[in-house]
Amino acid sequence: MKIQKAIYLTAAALCAMPFIGTPEALLIGLILALTVANPYRETVKTLTHVLLQASVVGLGFGMNMMQAATAGKQGIWFTIFSIFSTLIIGFLAGRLLKVDKNTSFLISSGTAICGGSAIAALSGVIEANEKQISTGLGTIFILNSVALFIFPWLGGLLHLSQHQFGVWAAIAIHDTSSVAGAANKYGVQALQTAVTIKLERALWIIPVSLLAALWFKKKSGKIKIPYFIFLFVAAMLLNTFVPAIHPVSHFVVIAATVGLKITLFLIGTRLTAELIRSVGVRPLIQGVALWFFISVISLASVMYLVK
Repeated sequence: MKIQKAIYLTAAALCAMPFIGTPEALLIGLILALTVANPYRETVKTLTHVLLQASVVGLGFGMNMMQAATAGKQGIWFTIFSIFSTLIIGFLAGRLLKVDKNTSFLISSGTAICGGSAIAALSGVIEANEKQISTGLGTIFILNSVALFIFPWLGGLLHLSQHQFGVWAAIAIHDTSSVAGAANKYGVQALQTAVTIKLERALWIIPVSLLAALWFKKKSGKIKIPYFIFLFVAAMLLNTFVPAIHPVSHFVVIAATVGLKITLFLIGTRLTAELIRSVGVRPLIQGVALWFFISVISLASVMYLVK
């Protein structure tokens, strides 16, 4: 156990180094998950959640509110179309593949909104069981890991501008962590655009939760509001209108970038062989089909409609 703890702590410290990028951090975590038992398994889930939120808020100290508002305004129509089209196609795909209703909805909403965060929020609303939740999360985590590696490569291959890539990543990649990781790999402007639009999408958890409660006829489910998004907006406002904090903001952004890399490392450590096996073929096919749909449609839209 001591050796395992030392290995994990050393790997986490390595991910904080400047020569390790976000994809590499995820890969290191994944390799450990498949080879060395995680001695911190019980605490990783909570730590990942807290560290991701803190890192996103920290990134807000490096963004300008005016530029973010412009990016958010441009992305709102993509957001509305992609969310509802993904939910509808996800419902049809789930019926076709005979995936149970709860699992199908969690995979669809995770793809449409913000990955694991949406699944965690909506699972309580529809009263999903542990198996359904783990299947939904497993599907999303697997696809997130693939996206973090291939999206920056595809963006470069297609000569997407940083703004175009940021819009595409925010729409087509599931989790906020992987969106930020892929965009950070592509460039600073891509990161700012992607995080702004992704957090805008995350707020759709609220109306989708209300619709889910009606559709699934659940009255006891509690809606989880992503309050940290408002802290992110507050950070942008401070950075925009209080120039005196800029020297401090620089170091906060550096710390947030390191936090993001460690977050992706922790996510990688959760992608165990057991989790991958638990997903099942049909839910994975549904997840891949939805991901392919939203990736291709959003890429075509971005290439022709976004400057």
